[in-house]
Amino acid sequence: MAAVTVSQVSFEHHREALGIGEANPRISWRFEGSFPNWTQSGYSLELSRQSEVQLFHYNSSDSILVPWPTVSLSSAESATVRVRAYGEGDQPDTPWSDPFNVETGLLTQEDWSNATIIAADKETEQNAPHQPVLLRKEFSVGGGIQKARLYITAQGIYDAWINGKRVGDHVLAPGWQSYKHRIEYNTHDVTDLILDGDNAFGIQVGEGWYSGRLGYNGGARNIWGDTLGTMALLVITSEDGTSTKIITDKSWSASTGAIITSEIYDGETYDSRLEQQGWSAPNFTPNTTASWIGTKELETPYSQLAAPDGPPIRRVETVELKEILTSPSGKTILDFGQNLVGWLKLTVAGPEGTKIKLTHVEVLENGEIATRPLRNATQTDYLTLSGKGTETWEPTFTYHGFRFVEVDGWPEETPLDGKSITAIVVHSDLEETGTFECSNELLNKLHKNVRWSMKGNFMSIPTDCPQRDERLGWTGDAHAFSPAANFLMETSGFWRAWLKDFHSEQVNGVPPVVIPGVSAAGSAMATAIWGDGIVGIPWNLYRTTGDLVVLKEQLVGAKEWIDQGIKRNDVGLWNRSTFQFGDWLDPKAPADQPGAATTNSSYVADTYLIYVTGLVSKMASELGLVDDESQYAKSVADLTTAFWQAWPKGSINETQTGLVLPLYFDLYNNDDEATTAASRLESIIADNNYLVGTGFAGTHILGSTLTKYNMTDVFYNMILQTTVPSWLFQVDMNATTTWERWDSLEPDGSLNPGEMTSFNHYAVGSVANWMHTTIGGLAPAQPGWKTAEIAPHPGGNLTSAKASYLSPYGLFKTDWSVDDTGFHLSVDVPPNANAEVTLPGSKKVLQLGSGTYEISDPEFRY
Repeated sequence: MAAVTVSQVSFEHHREALGIGEANPRISWRFEGSFPNWTQSGYSLELSRQSEVQLFHYNSSDSILVPWPTVSLSSAESATVRVRAYGEGDQPDTPWSDPFNVETGLLTQEDWSNATIIAADKETEQNAPHQPVLLRKEFSVGGGIQKARLYITAQGIYDAWINGKRVGDHVLAPGWQSYKHRIEYNTHDVTDLILDGDNAFGIQVGEGWYSGRLGYNGGARNIWGDTLGTMALLVITSEDGTSTKIITDKSWSASTGAIITSEIYDGETYDSRLEQQGWSAPNFTPNTTASWIGTKELETPYSQLAAPDGPPIRRVETVELKEILTSPSGKTILDFGQNLVGWLKLTVAGPEGTKIKLTHVEVLENGEIATRPLRNATQTDYLTLSGKGTETWEPTFTYHGFRFVEVDGWPEETPLDGKSITAIVVHSDLEETGTFECSNELLNKLHKNVRWSMKGNFMSIPTDCPQRDERLGWTGDAHAFSPAANFLMETSGFWRAWLKDFHSEQVNGVPPVVIPGVSAAGSAMATAIWGDGIVGIPWNLYRTTGDLVVLKEQLVGAKEWIDQGIKRNDVGLWNRSTFQFGDWLDPKAPADQPGAATTNSSYVADTYLIYVTGLVSKMASELGLVDDESQYAKSVADLTTAFWQAWPKGSINETQTGLVLPLYFDLYNNDDEATTAASRLESIIADNNYLVGTGFAGTHILGSTLTKYNMTDVFYNMILQTTVPSWLFQVDMNATTTWERWDSLEPDGSLNPGEMTSFNHYAVGSVANWMHTTIGGLAPAQPGWKTAEIAPHPGGNLTSAKASYLSPYGLFKTDWSVDDTGFHLSVDVPPNANAEVTLPGSKKVLQLGSGTYEISDPEFRY
């Protein structure tokens, strides 16, 4: 095997490059293997398209997001790319990579061939759930099938079938977007599903987010529209070169099936007796009880159709049943041992009319299912059996956040066990990139919980919780968690899509606090941290990817927020009458007043204003916009002066958050002032018995601030606490995800009395960023991971830790241990990348090229 190989070739940020929206996709490649100080001096691209092979050579060390080398791809055009990289000097060259395919989607309106959005020709439901509809069409094709592509979207969410077989593996497709601005369509390779001769095409459409109930306090329905519809183009290329196109139009017919209702919050009601067997197969004859009607065409917003940037939601894994419990009231409760997001898959037989009820919850209270935290969501599925033997069923257009499921009505004919019920985990299918492990098992469990909360809440958009009547794209939560998310998974395309909606929904610079905007959660509202996410999240993404194109896309919205959106007073700070979430869910905030923090909310807002203004200056600098860089840098200086006049140091908020913010954001005038403030912060933390005193505003940067001011041991003391409020209190209470509140469960196991009591909420999981960078010692030293910063900080009596990150260049790894012979560090640096290594207690930085290194410090002791 070669010393260095090209392991993966990718296009833009697509994990799978089928149906992409870029006609000139930039190309990247990762490396595997180890060779000391291997650096790419040049590369070759072999590009095959339309039976033509082109070869391109470049003298460049770039291997990330390099330009497309030739003329643009046209709509629905595919190409195959191989890469070979050349080592510098006498370093070895890589062999040619495997071929990697890229194929564009539909790039113009004309490419849709007059396909329109169609719906069942009937009155739509009013102030009630929308029953999913079935839409079908039969067609014939001949000449031998060479290739077939399906392009499809929905006003709602769809499930497509061809000749009785399900299309693809996406679920809840095409996900959730800001539908007034962007409607994603999916591209599927359906070559293997098309038959020579008679065929049938079926699409089932559910309400999903488009017209389903969203928001708390009862929410609102039909936010973007009140009629379920779908739009599809099926293109079949025969071996003789002819092309057949099947489009959605009024020639289709419509009906309903076994799904009575299927709602995001309330679950699915399914009656197997109403199944229309063969409805998506050729030569279908409806049964006498089924009614098939015509379809109507709806206005089609062609200009809003967009190819996806991120991966689809998929069934990603299964979780087996752990235990069957009997509650004090005699109810049967399934325990899956893990708080997860998805649904159940049932394999069951029983008498006709048997009605099984499945109620999903995250926790138990006094041995019974705890439904109060769900508020106005019911998370309940109903399955009525047909009595025709064994049935396999799982819901189609809903999802649940749960660990426990109460089962009613289970038939005696089928044993209730792990063979009859399995949990299916679904989420946006992001590639896992980051790992962490250390000698403290509680910390390992905490990190595992953080990952599970990310999986459960990255559902097409970054949601705040997956179980109650919310599940919204809260911008402040995502802002806090994004650095941790960017390490754990490859989030580039996911964020790019959501950030497009973030910018699209700005009104006079002000975005809603949830994206997509949901009226029942408040319209566009200028408030710090949440609005600041339009600056902070793109910057954090750029730190991970080094992608200047995406940074440029988001600079526009970031400037609009700073220049127009923020409501200012006469000195340029936040207007004091503006609502602020502030240090949301401060541990001392009353259960029914989550915003009643111990740190003044206007003070919090002002610190963030200076911080994000500085980030805009940095964004401009990276893009070479000298005037913008200078303008926003001057604004930072002026705002800092105004800040200290508004908040004199003698009246500064003497809280953990109140001191963390100006320390982390470098607001103090000199080192002496900062050192004095850091000392006060240490005292406050010690006086609080090293328990957490921060809410959303301060938690995500608390550890990084202490490390920045050489107080890493202080944070080790904090993160290892096991009483409330602390991270390990949750672990000690057998949590399997991270909670919304520090005390979502009270120490006695009872539920927090507050109405916001989610047990799957990633915001406090932002601490994983500190675990990666400080315990694992692994972070990007410059945007895009061309150089990694490796600086582990042993502490907390940990004897070992290791971390890895699958960067755009390949795998970085750290693995350290401490014993009676000193400190020992193993480092892996991928080809064409570098690392800057700082040993604990040392100011000396080691500059390393690619390779594997063993470094020791025999003098180091705890």
